[in-house]
Amino acid sequence: MNRIGVDEAGRGPVIGPLIVAGASMDEETAARFKVAGVKDSKLLSIRRIYLLERLIVENCAGYKIEKIDPSDIDERHNDGTNLNMMELDRMSIIANSLVGDVVIVDSPSVNTKKIKSYLAKKIVGKELIVENYADKNHVEVSAASILAKAVREREVATIKREWDYDFGSGYPSDPKTRNFLKIIKANGLILTPKYMKYIRRTWATLKNLDDKKLQDFF
Repeated sequence: MNRIGVDEAGRGPVIGPLIVAGASMDEETAARFKVAGVKDSKLLSIRRIYLLERLIVENCAGYKIEKIDPSDIDERHNDGTNLNMMELDRMSIIANSLVGDVVIVDSPSVNTKKIKSYLAKKIVGKELIVENYADKNHVEVSAASILAKAVREREVATIKREWDYDFGSGYPSDPKTRNFLKIIKANGLILTPKYMKYIRRTWATLKNLDDKKLQDFF
């Protein structure tokens, strides 16, 4: 029996896309992955993530990646969609496209009951397991976490090459990211197409750049 793990990477950054990934595998493959060190990507170095990504891609029964660009995130309110719904819709696409009897999802909310109810309307004919910290407790979700993180890191590397600037991780908590935003704003570049293509303009971090009361935040 195959089980499908689904997870994301890049939910919180102000720069770059949100990546949702899924991986399908049988119990024997899951056990092999666990022995090989497949676990929550947040606990792994990027070098180890790339090595395990190759192992997963070459040995799982199937996998799928969905990318949500910053522009999609910024426009989500136009049709009444919040970020959870957008992420869950992509998770549903992934779960329905992969072979497996059970789908295990790392919940984007502490309200797992609500998340499961939403997914149950979209994922057809498969048992649903929705948990917080599923990426730590289920190797199938750990595998999906690694796939998502590997893709997200390559996307970020591509943006850095295009901008010819190392802005760090893209997360609001990263001083390099905050300093970068401050620099391009001071130079009148932050709203140009080159930068806005990859920046989530609806994120509070970006809005705070224009709040004089928070000028010392950066």
